[in-house]
Order: sequence, then C-alpha cells, then structure tokens
Amino acid sequence: MSDDSISADGMPATETVAERLMRFLFALRSRGVTDTRVLTAMEKIDRGIFVRGLFAERAYEDMPLPISCGQTISQPSIVGLMTQALNLQPRDTVLEIGTGSGYQAAILSQLARRIYTVDRHRRLVREAQDTFRELGLVNITAFTADGSYGLPDQAPFDRILVTAAAEDPPGPLLAQLKVGGIMVLPVGQSDAVQSLIKVTRLDSGYEYEELRPVRFVPLVEGLGVE
Repeated sequence: MSDDSISADGMPATETVAERLMRFLFALRSRGVTDTRVLTAMEKIDRGIFVRGLFAERAYEDMPLPISCGQTISQPSIVGLMTQALNLQPRDTVLEIGTGSGYQAAILSQLARRIYTVDRHRRLVREAQDTFRELGLVNITAFTADGSYGLPDQAPFDRILVTAAAEDPPGPLLAQLKVGGIMVLPVGQSDAVQSLIKVTRLDSGYEYEELRPVRFVPLVEGLGVE
C-alpha cells in the first residue's frame, strides 16, 4: 500500500516542512508575486504562527482564514501582491491600517525601517503585539485606534497599506502620505465589488492605478467592542 495518504487539509500526510514551504512559494509566484525581496520576507515569516485554532492546519494554503473579532487573515498571494505594489525601500516608514493577525505587518517589518500598525479591535492588537515580541520584531509599533483617521502624530509616511475596503481612499490617509509616497488599498461600495488600487502622491495631486479585483472586510469607523 502506498504511504502517500492525504491529511485532513487535502495535503500529502508525508509532506515535509521544506516541501510545504516550496509549494507555498510556488503558489505565490504563480499568482504574480515575483519580487525577490517580498518572496524572501514571506519565506522567513511563518504564516502558521498567525493562524490559531481550527484553521491552523490550513495556514499554508492560499486562502483567507477567519481570526478573532470576526476578521480575517488575507490570503498569502494578496499579502504578497499588496506588499509588492508598495515598492518598499529599506529606510521607509510605513503605516498599516488593519493589524488583524499581524501577519502583514510582520512581512512589512522585513522590508522597511519602521512599521506603525493600527486596528480598532484591542484584542487583535494585544495578540499581534504578543506575536511580534515572540518573533523579535522590534520595528513594529501597534496601536488600538480608528484607522480611518490614520496616525497624524507620526505622519507623514513613505508608504500606507490599508487592509479593509472603503468607498474611496480616506482623506486623512491621503493627507498623511509624503510626496512621492505610495498607498495601496481596496476600494468599493460593497463587499462584492472591490478593486485594489495604488495611489501615488505627486507634487500636483494624486495618481491612481487599478491593480486587480479583491474582496476585503469593510473599513469601519470607531473602536471595536473587544
């Protein structure tokens, strides 16, 4: 009898860590994540650390998964494509709106100098802070705050990444972007019709580029109950 049995998550039960990582990176490349620095960061940061409970065994599949507070951890290929679109430089200061599990911020921390991340749910921020400490990621600062207003005390930012969808790019976030800076975010009037866009701030205004269709949780004003 063959020992190539299938585990509960549809993967070969005998798959090694190295094989799983190779398959994970192949999936990223096949979906358009080609930047070597981004792929290296995603190879280094283990997504499995950020997925807990029933869905932990599916952490290496290219799919969004539920986390606490009714939120999700984005599918890895979308994390990679959004990170790639930021065109991060080593000395950049980055603002992330929507900490969630902390996975995206951890990826950013490998590519930029300083990461500020904001979430409206205190529980998610606490859990993410614990994970950042566990991984020794000392260049991330996490806040509980209403992300739609950004972090004016720390502005301006070289890059801004928003992991929740608004109808339009929020004015306060556009104002906190440096000239020459880039913001990547999903926009759309419903959770069914959204586009990932790249906004570049110019001396004379803003340049918008539509990247691809996506689906994210909505950007909600105010603080969460947890």
